[in-house]
Amino acid sequence: MVQLQRPIGRAVLYSLILSGLMACSSLPEPEFSRGVSSTPALPAQPHDTGPMEAPVLSMPWQELGPQARSRWVAVDWSHLPGWSSDGILDLWPALLQSCAKPISAWRVLCVGAQSLPPQDHNQARQWLENHLQPFRVESPEGVSEGLITGYFEPLLEARRTPDQHFKVPLFGLPDDISLRQPYWSRKEIDSLSVARENLRHHEIAYVADPLEALIFQIQGSGRLKITEADGQERWVRLAFAGHNRHPYKSVGRWLIEQGELTVGQASWPWIKSWVQKNPGRVQDMLWANPRVVFFREEALLEPHMGPKGAQAVPLTPGRSIAVDPRSIPYGTPVWLDTTEPLSNRPLRRLVMAQDTGAAITGAVRADFFWGWGDEAEQQAGRMKQALKFWALWPRASMEALPTHLITWTPPQSKDAP
Repeated sequence: MVQLQRPIGRAVLYSLILSGLMACSSLPEPEFSRGVSSTPALPAQPHDTGPMEAPVLSMPWQELGPQARSRWVAVDWSHLPGWSSDGILDLWPALLQSCAKPISAWRVLCVGAQSLPPQDHNQARQWLENHLQPFRVESPEGVSEGLITGYFEPLLEARRTPDQHFKVPLFGLPDDISLRQPYWSRKEIDSLSVARENLRHHEIAYVADPLEALIFQIQGSGRLKITEADGQERWVRLAFAGHNRHPYKSVGRWLIEQGELTVGQASWPWIKSWVQKNPGRVQDMLWANPRVVFFREEALLEPHMGPKGAQAVPLTPGRSIAVDPRSIPYGTPVWLDTTEPLSNRPLRRLVMAQDTGAAITGAVRADFFWGWGDEAEQQAGRMKQALKFWALWPRASMEALPTHLITWTPPQSKDAP
């Protein structure tokens, strides 16, 4: 990642809006598979969930593959700050979502998690301690501190046909997208009649604000309250379906390069304030990002659940994160040690790695899914905090691990970045 909520996603303060403002970019672009949020930058490869007749358990480096971006260091549970204080049972719905698409190392444990769920926080914590081994996640160079941003699922009002107020289209996947690579850029779609002609009849809905439409695309998915022609209102989710294969360019960075904002001001509130003061330059700002995301419409059957992330399972507000899958395999529980963006209070919580995003790269990098609504938008839009985290891995998958191997360094290939 990110559908009323994302998901995608994968991945997104306006995560991507600000991505590129610093060495570590902000949120992810929910290139979900986020349903992918949420097709992600690194496509999700759902595992077969058929019969488990001789389950093959694996170690983390086998899941990460030869181009792994992280090093895992085995530690004791006491090394996890605040471990005893989290309401661990609150993780279970997100954990069970991942168990619907389990990675090989989790197949056996998922049977237990599904058939005998814990009854309280202490029982849940004990179950995890009995079955999992914590690892501190570092870069290959041993750096254990990184960055966490946030993403959310936008909520917008929309119409099926354009009018004086609602005239910014959100498109479905074009029929001819495979014939033109890359496809038309954002500027070309807005200004060339041939490009718009190719997209005729692919408009899913129209929204009022072009900046909100951009945020919707950056998040990778979202929820629309559509007023139909007969006056009836209904909620739908738009999920990520693809994009035009142009690179993502941060509008926040563009504003910095134009001398309009400083790095410290490059947040959504500042960007929106600049837009209000400079209506004549908004189009240039939008065209600075050539990428256009296309969607597919889905019924909003479970309003309490988020969009699907790169693991192809629904995201859970406050318990799902987007990660670099070359650092953390999808479906891995991760212990976070960071702070909340508005209050700066400690945010120490067990979450599930279930999504990714174009800006979420590196060993210690995460995007925290806040959910949907005004508060989620505010938290996501301001989240850019220091982060340390620990991955929890099934002990049964490590029986073949030599006892002297305390630190795991992933295998390197000549093609590794």
